Order: sequence, then C-alpha cells, then structure tokens
Amino acid sequence: MKKINSKTVVHIVLIMGGLLMVTPFIWMILTSGKTLSESTRIPPTIFPSQFQWQNFSAISQKFPFATFYFNTFWMVIGRVVTSVLFSAMAAYACARLNFPGKNLFFGMILVQMMIPSQIFITPQYLLAQKLGILNSIPGLIMPGIVNAFGTFLLRQFFMSLPNELEEAAILDGASVWQIFFKIMLPLAKSGLIALSIFVSLWTFKDLMWPLIVNTSIDKMTLSAGLASLQGQYTTHYPQLMAGSLLAIWPMIIIFIVFQKHFVEGVATTGGKL
Repeated sequence: MKKINSKTVVHIVLIMGGLLMVTPFIWMILTSGKTLSESTRIPPTIFPSQFQWQNFSAISQKFPFATFYFNTFWMVIGRVVTSVLFSAMAAYACARLNFPGKNLFFGMILVQMMIPSQIFITPQYLLAQKLGILNSIPGLIMPGIVNAFGTFLLRQFFMSLPNELEEAAILDGASVWQIFFKIMLPLAKSGLIALSIFVSLWTFKDLMWPLIVNTSIDKMTLSAGLASLQGQYTTHYPQLMAGSLLAIWPMIIIFIVFQKHFVEGVATTGGKL
C-alpha cells in the first residue's frame, strides 16, 4: 500500500510538472487567436471569444517567412554538419588516442564551456568582418562550426566503447581514420543524433548573433525576424504569438521524429568518465 501511495505521489508531481512546462505553449496558442484588446485585458482572458485566424495571415504578409525559413534552414544545416563532424573528431582524439598534452587540450575545451558565449561575440564579429562574410549565410554559420559541449558529450560516448574493437581493427591493418569513420562513428549513431538535436535547437533559437552579423531583412533568421515584432512602446501580442507558432513547428516535428534517439543518446553518453 505504501509503495502504491508513493508511486501515486510521484506520478502526481510529474503530471503537475508537465502541466507547468506546457502552460506557456498553450497560452501562446490561445493568445495567437485573440484580438489585441483581449491579449492586453486585465484580468486576462484565457480563451478568445472568437479565434482570429487573420493574425496568421497578417504576420505572413508583414514578413517574408519563406526567406526566414530558408536562412534558418541553412544556418541549422551548416552548424549541425560542421559542429557534429569536428566535435566527433576532437572527442575521438580525446577519448581513444594518446598524444602529448591530451589532458590539457581537453581541459581547455571544458574551460570554454564555462565562459559565457557573449564574451566571444566581439572577436567573432571582427573575424567575420575580415573574412568578408557579414550579412551572409556563412556569417550565420561561422560561430557554430565548433562546439565544446559536443566534444564533451561524444567523448563520454567513445570512452564507453570496448577497446577490443580498435585492437581487432588495428590487427586487420586499419588506419586511425578508417577506425574512426568505419567503426566508431556508426557505433556513435545515438550520440551523434542527440548532439544534432541539441545543436539544431540552440541554432534555431539563436537571437543575438543573427541580429549582430546581419542587418538586411533578406538575411534574417526566424528568431531575428520575430524580435523585430517587439515594439519599443506597443506590441501586437496576438501577431507575435502567431509568428512564434509558425516559427517553432519544425523543431517540434524534429523532436517528435527523433525523440527515441535523443533520449537514448543522452542516456548512453554519460556511462564512463
């Protein structure tokens, strides 16, 4: 009986936590269908008197969402491909290879994780300026080419793999690159997918860098475009929420499709320090 009661309490707490997590999302959906007066009313109205579908059409006409999707898509793809590739290479080196200064190198990676990302904005901007990639898609991708967290995450995964795999490959005459690409990377599939989802989410919601590196509306991402809806004195909240809904659906679909791999990857990357 005590065991049943304890399970019931745990489930109730988890359900309440889940409801708290989805409440902002539900409120965003409800607000996207309200009029401006309903969205600013005090006390607030929970449900719109009549769902205002024109908020979605109005926001679509006000901003080039197709261009925003295009820019965001290429920024996400560019950062995911480069970040996962370079993180996997660095993680494999730190986990499985022996070279002078290995621990120092990995320690420098961990230190980078502890430094606020805002500190790197000025040198990154100066670098983008000298490379001539301001106001361009490569300029959006550049800060995400390397990822310290990805190196740490995949290192834990590579360290959990048995040494016998490498020993057998070396006896068969495989080189380090062949072992990495043909043996280790396929086995790290779950970790790679988990890191890809992490990088996608971080890139998708990145706001500060797209606002700094790009000034033309034709090169803006979804997050930067939505930020321009926030007025200095007044904001049309229903249209802002409608735009947010139009912006987030790709990430929701990606997470639903790859949820199993994401959970599996996160669960298996912390197996060994």
